[in-house]
Amino acid sequence: MSLPNPIPDNPLKWDGWRNYNSPDLYARLCLEHTGNFSTDIIEENTRMLLVWWQKKLPLKNQPSNPMAQLLRQGLDEAPQFLAEARTRLLDTTERTRHNKELHEQLVGTAIKEFKKLLTFTITENRLTEDGEARLHAAGSAMGLRVEDMIPVIDAELERTGSARVKAEPVAPPPSVPLQPVPLAHVVAPLDAQGPFNEFKKILRMSRLCLDGEEMSDDQRDAMCNLGESLGLTGGQAEDLIDEYQEDMQNAPIPATPSASAHHPSPALVRTLIPPPTSVRLGTTPTVKRVINLSPVALADEKRKFPNYKNTLELDMFLIPTGLFRMGSGTADAQANELPATPVTLTCFYMARFPITNAAYEKFDPTHRAKRGAWANDNHPVIHVSAAEAEAFCKWLSQREGRKYRLPTEAEWEYAARGGEVRIFPWGDRNIAGHLANLADSRTQFAWRDTTVDDGFAETSPVGTYPRGASPFGIEDMAGNVFEWTLDAFEPYKGRELTNPRVLKQTLKRVYRGGSWKSRISSLRCCARNSNLPSYQSNDVGFRIVCECD
Repeated sequence: MSLPNPIPDNPLKWDGWRNYNSPDLYARLCLEHTGNFSTDIIEENTRMLLVWWQKKLPLKNQPSNPMAQLLRQGLDEAPQFLAEARTRLLDTTERTRHNKELHEQLVGTAIKEFKKLLTFTITENRLTEDGEARLHAAGSAMGLRVEDMIPVIDAELERTGSARVKAEPVAPPPSVPLQPVPLAHVVAPLDAQGPFNEFKKILRMSRLCLDGEEMSDDQRDAMCNLGESLGLTGGQAEDLIDEYQEDMQNAPIPATPSASAHHPSPALVRTLIPPPTSVRLGTTPTVKRVINLSPVALADEKRKFPNYKNTLELDMFLIPTGLFRMGSGTADAQANELPATPVTLTCFYMARFPITNAAYEKFDPTHRAKRGAWANDNHPVIHVSAAEAEAFCKWLSQREGRKYRLPTEAEWEYAARGGEVRIFPWGDRNIAGHLANLADSRTQFAWRDTTVDDGFAETSPVGTYPRGASPFGIEDMAGNVFEWTLDAFEPYKGRELTNPRVLKQTLKRVYRGGSWKSRISSLRCCARNSNLPSYQSNDVGFRIVCECD
């Protein structure tokens, strides 16, 4: 549970106060243990919570007051527990020890649940292969590893005197070969109604999604490319694919095809639907990845991928696997922010700050001439195109042996807002002058906010507003400079996506976050902007991500 800002005065409107004595030190300060929290964030949360409890102290003299009875011993104990959490989390050794303790507790809880399943799976002192396979699947969903499950299973078998039993082999059913169709039957000339019917016909003949599953991202991209080659727009092809998938999901499961059925051969389908350029011919098809969001799996992820500092002294923070709603569903949402789209992302690293002049000029020393007259080494780099930003990522990847790139648009928004529906990286309050650099009273723009003074007329050094950090500890995501993403601009479709990418180099490129020239509405996490990949400006920069192994 994140700390609201401001904290509601009434404890009935906010449950976070109950965590003051939690064994989880992060929970005491209303932080998630999977996050990346700087000293400033820990100090700020501690301060705000102590102030909240301080204001409640007069209730100690009103024992009959219902509020005093609700808060009870917290009035005496909260300051001590909060101070302890602050001290231990600011100590690197103590914080590491606490993370290990939390992980062990999560694994212990998952094992208890696993044991309950185990007692129901062993019947008549027998554990079948199928039963053990189901146990492994259930344990994996809980975040347990095979090496966690095997000892538990073995111990229970020994305790109950049970044994593993092999399944009886089952003869496979006879296979019926699919009959190829002449190419003329599949690739017919366009009919009188144009490419729409032709594309629908090809979708049906592809026999994709017959099992009710959705197309993979690679299959969808290939079909979109095919639709565009017939004269459809990308949006029209997407809509027809969605319509086809809905039809397939509602259709009855087909019987085994007869020898006389007309189905294109695998070779013909490969010819008709060429793989996208990002997939090499002859490689194994991509298998849909099962994403585990259990507490144990997320804790394991954090242990497996610790934060690090790279050779350019850039802090790289882990952004954990998670779900969020991309875009906006509010009444004041912009057209390009609709419809809100559910997205699942697997973990990645993101730079804590935008790339600075000092970091970029190690790649391109000549860029120093493009610096703003006001800027020093620690200001974000500006006057860089998307292509130049990608060249920097390629250079850094070769230098370090890691895979650096620009963030996708989904990765950028998730890192900015977390799994919550929040307006700005820091929450919902419009207090950007204290938390971000925007068009304030120091600028001369007609749209400037004359009530705000953020301290800078142009860009500010990175890290100037630590209290404006996102839930994952990523700073400067609102204001200062816009940040290039990897994706070309396309309207949202609203369908559920996993690790989406829009890699069409001919279209406008998305950049995010607003800048020192922007009004407050452009600093919202869901706000979208785009321009040609060659575009350069004194308020556009970038930050990088690194893929997890």
